[in-house]
Amino acid sequence: MAAEFHFDKTIAFSPEEAEEVLRSVPVLPGIFALYGKQEGSEPYLTRTADLRRRMKRLLDPPESQSKRLNLRDRVARIEYTVTGSEFESTLTLYHAAAAIFGYAEARRRLRLHTPTFLRFTVENAFPRVYATNRLSKRALAQMYGPFPSRAAAERYCDAVLDLFKLRRCHEDLAPYPEHPGCVYGEMKKCIEPCKEACTAEEYAAEAAAVKAFFDTHGESMLSRIAEDREKASEEMEFERAAQLHEQHQKVKAATALADEIVRPLAAVRAIIVQKAAEGEENRDSLEAAVFLLEAGCLMGPELLSTLGVRAVKEQTSVGSSLFAQPLMLQAVPIEGEGADAVGSPEDRAKAVLDRLEAEAKPANDIAMLSDHLSLFRRWYYRPEKQRVGEVFLPNADGSWPVRRILRGAARQVLGEPKPLPDVQREAAKKVRVLHKGRPDVERVVPVVGREGE
Repeated sequence: MAAEFHFDKTIAFSPEEAEEVLRSVPVLPGIFALYGKQEGSEPYLTRTADLRRRMKRLLDPPESQSKRLNLRDRVARIEYTVTGSEFESTLTLYHAAAAIFGYAEARRRLRLHTPTFLRFTVENAFPRVYATNRLSKRALAQMYGPFPSRAAAERYCDAVLDLFKLRRCHEDLAPYPEHPGCVYGEMKKCIEPCKEACTAEEYAAEAAAVKAFFDTHGESMLSRIAEDREKASEEMEFERAAQLHEQHQKVKAATALADEIVRPLAAVRAIIVQKAAEGEENRDSLEAAVFLLEAGCLMGPELLSTLGVRAVKEQTSVGSSLFAQPLMLQAVPIEGEGADAVGSPEDRAKAVLDRLEAEAKPANDIAMLSDHLSLFRRWYYRPEKQRVGEVFLPNADGSWPVRRILRGAARQVLGEPKPLPDVQREAAKKVRVLHKGRPDVERVVPVVGREGE
């Protein structure tokens, strides 16, 4: 994918025409490459929040006694691509660096590191779970993540294993009755397959329960405990119901240690919505940029038109009263002649998602898969206030929440809706007074109105 990358614009450069050339460069974020006069020379590649300003710093006449890098007399060609967000800039820079310098150099320049995953060793006779940042094709289906750090992965792993009795030792077991065992066996946190304290079938059943927990993000255990708790309550076994409730809370606490994106690597899917790149042809358009993360690989962007979609706040701190917040209704597509002419917003969104999924292919290069996951992890695990853009995970049945994606795209295009002004409850109180000269007519005035009336 990166090998096919091409910049959107190419401009010949010479010092005599520098002012005219730089005037044609937009004042927009993007990435650019400055190519030298010598064929085969390494270009200067970077990203910036303002293409013209950054190029002027590099290509304007050098100031006397200035130590700033100046390439005015060395550049013969400029290539650039306008981007709409930091996420798109980083992904585009990675593709450009990989196409120009190769994947290894792109990885070094962007400082990409494989995220940490939990690997479930189902191929072992006695499976175990451990944290790792090494990807392999044969183990992708048994890897769960990505996590923000190794420490986070290990905390989640320990919390889950505390709910079961799976082994935690690293050795390749050859069970025999005289095996010394380990501290987990002494604490009754392991069924001790090393000492042949359990059969192969019993250990396999415990391993299957652990795998089901990871596959379902704990729902396999939570639903069973909740069902047993309800049954105990119906049978008036309140002590047992209390124990089951405590166990349910412990399991929920363990699942809370992993983000909802954590799932089998082959099932890691997400839609990322960002602001679309501006340009002369779509500066005033209502389009958002949509990216797809499928099985760890990033696809896109595809442009999604938000024509006919209202941007609304889905949550508010003011309250939910329709009297106080009359616009707090679920956003629905605007119906009308204009909307009918371009198709319904849902149809447009589904078409965009279909195009992205049609482009998605299993990653044959583990290094590229690692790089894409690293780019996504770097953006996704930022504090929410610092993470620009929105992400949407699939529904339980695997379908996409189309309407939520549309609302998110509208917010990226139009910005967050302005909050309604606070209701001045004291000023809103009304009193009735007699109208001057018309004792039979009443009118309503605010309490804070003119005195003496």
